[in-house]
Amino acid sequence: MIGFDYLLLIGSALIIVSIAIAKLSDNLGVPALLLFLAVGMFAGSEGPGGIFFENYSLSRSIGIVALVFILFAGGLDTKWPIIRPVVWQATSLATVGVLLTAFVVGLFSHFALGLTIVEGLLLGAVVSSTDAAAVFSILQSRNISLRGKLKPLLEAESGSNDPMAIFLTVSLIELATNPERSPWSLITLFLYQMGFGALLGFGFGRLMVYLLNRMNFSYEGFYPVFSLATGLFIYAVTAVVNGSGFLAVYIAALIVGNSEVVQKRSLFRFFDGLAWLSQIAMFLTLGLLVYPSRVFQVVGAGVLLSAFLIFIARPVSVFLSLSMSALHWREKFLVSWVGIRGAVPIILAIFPLLAGLPSAQFMFNVVFFIVLTSTLLQGWSIPIVARWLSVDAPLEMKQRYPLEFEAPKGIDTDMVDLIIPYHSAVSGKSIVDLGMPEDSLVVLIIRNEKFIVPSGGTRLEDGDTILALVNKNNLPEVRKILSELRTGENT
Repeated sequence: MIGFDYLLLIGSALIIVSIAIAKLSDNLGVPALLLFLAVGMFAGSEGPGGIFFENYSLSRSIGIVALVFILFAGGLDTKWPIIRPVVWQATSLATVGVLLTAFVVGLFSHFALGLTIVEGLLLGAVVSSTDAAAVFSILQSRNISLRGKLKPLLEAESGSNDPMAIFLTVSLIELATNPERSPWSLITLFLYQMGFGALLGFGFGRLMVYLLNRMNFSYEGFYPVFSLATGLFIYAVTAVVNGSGFLAVYIAALIVGNSEVVQKRSLFRFFDGLAWLSQIAMFLTLGLLVYPSRVFQVVGAGVLLSAFLIFIARPVSVFLSLSMSALHWREKFLVSWVGIRGAVPIILAIFPLLAGLPSAQFMFNVVFFIVLTSTLLQGWSIPIVARWLSVDAPLEMKQRYPLEFEAPKGIDTDMVDLIIPYHSAVSGKSIVDLGMPEDSLVVLIIRNEKFIVPSGGTRLEDGDTILALVNKNNLPEVRKILSELRTGENT
């Protein structure tokens, strides 16, 4: 048996190698997560590493914990004002779209692969969720963004479609192992799980905001630790009462991320790093779990099902679930094309193995093949398809500043960046002569990509970006002062 020290050595080495090799994803145009998966396979029993690992129960547990952290981080980073205009379209994709994908793929698997109808539907449910986060990593590495409502729509869909896929997978396994159970009972179960998950997520989210703002910890490090434990608690409590724990975690984090809480910036950084660690650990584990020789045995079925999923099932589900949407057909087509399959389908493919279903090993290998082909085919081609459909836009790089500010509790002040427009009336004026409100302070000027620490006598120039501490109530007045044009200039 391998000693604990050697386990730490192997685990840490694999993570370090994964992070180092992820830099290649910028040039290859594939998600970094696929490279993490490749590292796990390389280190596995059929790779040069020769590490034997076939513990499906442990893999599922690792996947569940990782998904909790990933969903919590995703909820924190989701801006409600941005996704609110597309919330109904995203909800339709995450529910009706997932259901349609599972149903269409299930019927095809039944007739084309010879699976029973329940097994076919189960396979469809396993591959029904998408990993839009992988899409954004590709777009960012290629310096491409998406115009209009596409980015928030994909962001909202990726954060909310996993609970539906998980529900369908677990329910169909129940039908497969208990044939006497009525399929109609799943409708009641769905309403209960999703409704209870949403209700508990909202309640715990509000409670979490209240506690974070009133705990007043002596050590700042307690805030992320408290949030981490609370996220796991929310999932566990909801799952114990048979609700959707993943939905509850996402909604709770969404509420926290869109509320005013202390140490908010540190929470974002902590969970962003934790989400990446979770994704690396999850993909490494799944890579170790896979036997490439077994995957090669299902290449024929894998190619057939992957092509059907990419070119028929996903487009049908997207166009039908967005049929009432005002989105242009080009935008709907892009949404259908970016339906990349990620780690969740592989994790869900473990569930039939643990349930002992006869075709479980075949499903697992086919699902793994689908994830690989989906990522490789759709991953590298997304920028090309976006340009071809004319739905791409220049990527707006977020400006990084050498200063950070987090308002203490009870202080209604924020640090904002403001641009001095060309032909501005304040151009040439010193800061002391601007007539800014007393509780406003210019702390940094960015001019020609150089940082200037200003004094009261520092003069502003057209095109300057200034970083200022401003009372939120006075922000409109400050914007008005800086945007006023010189007499005779037109807007």
